[in-house]
Amino acid sequence: MIAVVIAIITGASLLLILMLATGKGRKSVDMNNKNGKRKNNSAIIKEATKKLSHDPRNIPALTALGDVYYTAMEYAKAMPMYKNLCEQTGVHPEIDSKMVNLRYGVCAFKNNLIDESGSALAKVLKLEPNNFEANFYIGKVLYVKKDYEKTIACMKRAAVTNGENQEVRQMLAYSLYHAKKFRESLPQLKKVCEDSPGNKEALFYMASAMEEAGMADKALKIFMHLRPDPTFGAQSCLAAGTYHAKIQQNDKAIEDLEIALKLENVEPELKVSILYKLAQTYISTNAIAKALANLKQINMLHPNYKDVPALISRYQELTQNSNLQAYLMSGTSDFVALCRKFIAAFHADAFVKIEDISVAADSIEILCSIQSARWENTELFRFFRSTSSVGELYIRELHSKMRDIKCDKGCCVTAGSYTEEAKKYVEGRPIDLVEKAKLVSVLKKIELL
Repeated sequence: MIAVVIAIITGASLLLILMLATGKGRKSVDMNNKNGKRKNNSAIIKEATKKLSHDPRNIPALTALGDVYYTAMEYAKAMPMYKNLCEQTGVHPEIDSKMVNLRYGVCAFKNNLIDESGSALAKVLKLEPNNFEANFYIGKVLYVKKDYEKTIACMKRAAVTNGENQEVRQMLAYSLYHAKKFRESLPQLKKVCEDSPGNKEALFYMASAMEEAGMADKALKIFMHLRPDPTFGAQSCLAAGTYHAKIQQNDKAIEDLEIALKLENVEPELKVSILYKLAQTYISTNAIAKALANLKQINMLHPNYKDVPALISRYQELTQNSNLQAYLMSGTSDFVALCRKFIAAFHADAFVKIEDISVAADSIEILCSIQSARWENTELFRFFRSTSSVGELYIRELHSKMRDIKCDKGCCVTAGSYTEEAKKYVEGRPIDLVEKAKLVSVLKKIELL
């Protein structure tokens, strides 16, 4: 029994020693192979360099040296070798024109020589239209040039050869998105996101494509998820804020846009767009002081941006006149009440009876009868909630309606002004034109009533 145990232990020990020896041997062979390869490459470089010093157009030496550098991904060193070989293809038919142009094109692209890369790769595609690498890299060249339609064609040809290549799929997805083929881009973008869940760029493009394709509710969830992202957060906040404002969820819109302004390194142009949208949203909620603060910040960053100077002028005045602010910004019922008070103040020495009120998209009309000690009239007031110029067409329309209902007099009221044509039209006609200055004057009297 003891002999058996001793035999087992001895056998196990021998097996362990043999395994260790074999492992060391394998490591030694691997190291020798690597060292051998380094020594072999060094020898190739040394020998080829020597030959090229005597003959700079030595084809075997250029080929050997180019292969060593290209395989090692030292594209800057490989590029002059393949450029030299490309120049000799017409004289030396033994040179593989397709291979040297392909490698030169790849090296040129890696070194950001876009036009040279495109020219070399185009020659490869003439010889072999379905060459995967040529289609892939010339597609990248075209993508850099923002020629997305041609990029799509190249990437689709590359996908025929290697449809599972993730970079091909990504380039195709991005090109479809930038070419505004949003619905077609969505399946590709979804696959890219599945391939690399951390790819925020693909996720942002997918949300934007969804929004453009009429799936704004789904896009919103992705934009909300991307809000804290340092790269795509500001754009996502703006997209989410714009959508929330559109569906009149102004509190959420303000939250989105304020998050964007807290992010670091937001591009100046994008920041101005965010501030402008935030100012518009504050105006919608009648938070005029906050809107003004944003508008003034925009004016500092980008003077004369859109209508910002005009808005600053307009809303600075509104902060000083609560009734004018109410005239331009209050809800419909409050506006109607203010217009009734205006008529009463306008005819302070007479009795005013409201006969009819009509609310339109751009104005409110009030028909009333006016009685004073000396006269009695029916008058039609039309109130415009605008700071722009009112043209002759609107005055003609009012006059036509006055004749239809046999009204004695008309009165147009605006927070803006009237065109010269409108003013000439009312000459000799029973129509008063009340511009901003007179409107403000009457509104001040309302405060005393």
